[in-house]
Amino acid sequence: MPDAALTLVARGVRQNRRNPDALLTAMVLPVMLMLIFVYFFGGAIDTGTPTSYVTYVVPGVLLLCAGFGASTTAVRVSEDMRAGIVDRFRSLDVGPTAILAGHVGASVARNVLSTALVLGVAYLIGFRPQAGPAAWAAALGLLFAFVLAVSWLSAAAGLLARSPEAAGGFTFLMMFLPYPSSAFVPIDTMPGWLHGFAEHQPVTPVIESLRGLLLDQPVGDAPWTALAWCAGLLLLAPALAATLFRARTR
Repeated sequence: MPDAALTLVARGVRQNRRNPDALLTAMVLPVMLMLIFVYFFGGAIDTGTPTSYVTYVVPGVLLLCAGFGASTTAVRVSEDMRAGIVDRFRSLDVGPTAILAGHVGASVARNVLSTALVLGVAYLIGFRPQAGPAAWAAALGLLFAFVLAVSWLSAAAGLLARSPEAAGGFTFLMMFLPYPSSAFVPIDTMPGWLHGFAEHQPVTPVIESLRGLLLDQPVGDAPWTALAWCAGLLLLAPALAATLFRARTR
């Protein structure tokens, strides 16, 4: 990664440290939701599997982390566009790719922390993955690809929005997607009209892949479907962000 992008990633990390409210939202809120699902609703939910509910729900919570972290990215990009700092960067011959990559890199760093926190708390309350080293590597690699994809998509949303408040609203969809999926309950328990969307939306194959890999269970073609979604988003989102950046700074 070029020096300018690395410098801007470090700037984004420093912004994380100086904004504890956003950092707490990205890190603590997913943990709180996991505890609520496990202790308030878990006893009433039959997942149809022999595993405990906390083991079933952890993959979905990890994707919630990605959604919350992405929301912060969109807001930060929108704040930079409104504050004029981008003009200052461009006067220093910092290109748009470095500016956007700085925000995306900071988002990935934020998600690494929140993922570690969720896994640590989940282990304390009974999460016992059965994965070997190769399965762990595959699961973390897939999760990294998803976080990278939604971070670029959030950067594009931040450029599309005309205010930080609107940027936060644009990313609501990414935070909502884990709910109509297999993240918290089996899809078969949902209304029939919802099955098609829940089975074929992008987060479901990622969740099914993480669940299968971490529990050492058959995963079928879910990882390939998940990778296809991530690759498609990674082809689309950076190009969209670059186009929107040029339009906003013309």
